[in-house]
Amino acid sequence: MNIFALAGEAVRQALLALQQEGRLAQDIELSGLDIQEPRDPSHGDLASNAAMVLAKRAKAKPRDLAQLIADKLLDQTDFTKADVAGPGFINLTLSGDVWCRLISTVLANKTTYGQSELGKGKSAQVEYVSANPTGPMHIGHCRGAVFGDTLANLLAFAGYDVSREYYMNDAGAQVDKLGQSALLRYREALGETIGEIPEGLYPGEYMKAIGQVLVERYGNSLLDMPTDEALDIARSSAIEALLSEIKNDLAALNVQHDVFFSERSLSTAERDQVAEAIELLRKKSLIYEGRLPKPLGHEDDEWEDREQTLFRSADFGDDMDRALKKSDGSYTYFANDVAYHLNKIERGFSLYFNVLGADHVGYIPRLKAVVEALSDNSANFETPVTQLVKVLRDGQPVRMSKRAGTFVALRDVVDEVGSDPVRFMMMMRKHDSPLDFDLAKVVEQSKDNAVFYVQYAHARAESVFRVAAETFPELTKNSDSVRNADLTLLYDVGERALIREIARFPRVVESAAREREPHRVPFYLYDLASAFHHQWARGNDLPQLRFSQIDNVKVTASRLALVLATQKVISSGLHILGVQAPLEMR
Repeated sequence: MNIFALAGEAVRQALLALQQEGRLAQDIELSGLDIQEPRDPSHGDLASNAAMVLAKRAKAKPRDLAQLIADKLLDQTDFTKADVAGPGFINLTLSGDVWCRLISTVLANKTTYGQSELGKGKSAQVEYVSANPTGPMHIGHCRGAVFGDTLANLLAFAGYDVSREYYMNDAGAQVDKLGQSALLRYREALGETIGEIPEGLYPGEYMKAIGQVLVERYGNSLLDMPTDEALDIARSSAIEALLSEIKNDLAALNVQHDVFFSERSLSTAERDQVAEAIELLRKKSLIYEGRLPKPLGHEDDEWEDREQTLFRSADFGDDMDRALKKSDGSYTYFANDVAYHLNKIERGFSLYFNVLGADHVGYIPRLKAVVEALSDNSANFETPVTQLVKVLRDGQPVRMSKRAGTFVALRDVVDEVGSDPVRFMMMMRKHDSPLDFDLAKVVEQSKDNAVFYVQYAHARAESVFRVAAETFPELTKNSDSVRNADLTLLYDVGERALIREIARFPRVVESAAREREPHRVPFYLYDLASAFHHQWARGNDLPQLRFSQIDNVKVTASRLALVLATQKVISSGLHILGVQAPLEMR
């Protein structure tokens, strides 16, 4: 049950009735109408802008049209008041029966309250993390992982059929350098003094373990192999080890992927998807042989001062055309991306998301260009960017991880504070804004720590049932006495405020999914938890407001119904965030 949708449909029915009566022209388009919460709660529960939107189309004064709509709305039993305010707003006050039905709906639908049909019949592919398997995951990867996974959860809750994907960059120059680094550490593990790690290779301590694995598997046999063969073995072993570690890190963060797609699989002896993608672009007259100007301000690995195979990326808004083949005939990194995105398009999703880090912003125009070209501008392709994370402890920057080499490792952070604080607090700032993550603050047990405050609300709701059971053992969560309680007994201002917060959940979910802003969910949960804690505290001061009334089983049952509804919504919101909903806090 969505009270905003309920009110919106009521306004639409009122307008249709006015059209049937001839008081409103039949051909007026009933679009652009919205239902909002009034800024001042004393003005009512909801407000409609219908009269102001339609007045010009109807050639009527907004307030006059608003009064006609308001009169029609009062014919419906869901409203006790419909007042015209200001330039033509219609302030609506819902009947008590609506609020009772709302709580009953939450209790009856278990985990489905708040779900939307926004994505019904649509599919979405969310590609996120996609870190090169060349080392441990760092805190920047962490933010992209949490945002991508939460966005996928949110879209699924909003009705989309979601596929979560990780694109493994297991081909190209960086992976070759990984293989060279592994061979160097292999020689070190055999007892050779290797000296300082050459510039461009991977110096992290984690490479020592890979070198040791190569010794355990192959002894000193790699030394006698041709360099290319030994390099291939070292590269494959390093990718296998690091990808396994990446998956373990993601699992520790409660991040899941349905598909791990290998870049190397795009060009095999059996099928060269890169060549197929280039040929498709060639048929569209989007490929030519030419030269590229030297990039301004930085060196481009794909730039060569000679003729190359180029894609007309500039025709689609990019700042220059892009190379697909180097002068030696090998594919560029971008050529593999072209093939990968063609593979995505061929799988036929309704929406495509590439979650990128801040260091990939410059890559977005060429990605959008090639998707537009390959799909004839039919693919809905979005590239959310997650900004940088600064890791602090008590306000001071955290030192780099010796094991990782030059960055704060994701696993170090998760191991110190836990997955739940990491995930929740990563979503307490919009993804495209920089984030300060303080390791000390995220484990504080206080109202200032949002994840604790919300999880504590869920656990406190459980404790309310435990306390009530001491007097009324029959009032369990699954009992008919609670689920069919007389909800008209919920009359207190604090109880009504809590119900109003519960009523907001479907709208928050739908708007967050529509705007691709999952950070709206933790902010909502904090508000809901605050309303619940506030009502609990009022009961400490005023015993007649306590959830459990030892001399009144009916009032207790109704308040437990409200507590249970609150707990269910918190649980659903935490599920979207990939955070646990604990039954007790320790």
